[in-house]
Amino acid sequence: MNVTLGRTETISVGQMIEEKKKQKKAFSFEKMVPSILLITAIISVLTTIGIVFTLIFETFEFFSRVSIVEFFTAKKWYPFSATDASFGIMPLIVGTLKVTGIATLVAVPIGLATAIFLSEYASEKTRKVIKPILEVLAGVPTIVYGFFALTFVTPILREMFPSLEIFNALSPGIVIGIMITPMIASLSEDAMSSVPNSIREGAFALGATKLETTFKIILPAAMSGIMASIVLALSRAIGETMIVSVAGGATPSMGWDVTSSIQTMTSYIVQVSTGDAGFGTTIYFSIYAVGMTLFLFTLIMNLLAQYISRKFREEY
Repeated sequence: MNVTLGRTETISVGQMIEEKKKQKKAFSFEKMVPSILLITAIISVLTTIGIVFTLIFETFEFFSRVSIVEFFTAKKWYPFSATDASFGIMPLIVGTLKVTGIATLVAVPIGLATAIFLSEYASEKTRKVIKPILEVLAGVPTIVYGFFALTFVTPILREMFPSLEIFNALSPGIVIGIMITPMIASLSEDAMSSVPNSIREGAFALGATKLETTFKIILPAAMSGIMASIVLALSRAIGETMIVSVAGGATPSMGWDVTSSIQTMTSYIVQVSTGDAGFGTTIYFSIYAVGMTLFLFTLIMNLLAQYISRKFREEY
């Protein structure tokens, strides 16, 4: 049996039934999608809650054995000492901040310069070539960066600075800066590209040069996105593990000398996790206290990035 639609189209009853079945299946799948997305969201939230509660419970166990005042005020970190153990986290925080500071000095100028070039000066063809290469850099495993710092960057630096030790803060700091540069460049370029062309055209119409337009108009207009990208990149630098574990050393120090061996919070966690401490010991629980401190650092950086993004956001 055929059904005539209009003047030219003829559809059989069987085809109409099949079409209805396809529409019903599509409708059923569309009804399932929100449930699937809700389940994945719940799993993500529960995973985060599980991680936080694990850190909290084990950290409380550590502070039941070690004074929290000593943990945050003592200036020595000697957890493996059999006679005079000290759990002052300040040397680990100083080591982390040294590496992060060096990474900032490397990544921010290079990342912003790259973003300015890609957004304001590069042709579309050049942008399509350079930006994927930057994103490939962001995907290189950090262990590769670590051995690159130890076997390539450190020997070059030792030729320039003979007093530089094999394990030091300078080499991993530079390489971490290289690692986070693509994040700053990509996010900053996105923020600058989102500034409407009408603003650029208005600046050119008033007689501004391209350089003046870039630094006096575009950068201030995109400042919220740029600052958020920098803060997020620094958060990544603070939590970096393998580069500092391979090239930074394992010597907690309160000094600000970048040529000597250091130990960061993440590298200490790696050291203990590889089997240097037995399960249930004070040293074992110390990695959770250090991990909680690192978690708070990262949380503060992420909240700061969100605040900056909201505070200085420009709407067009």
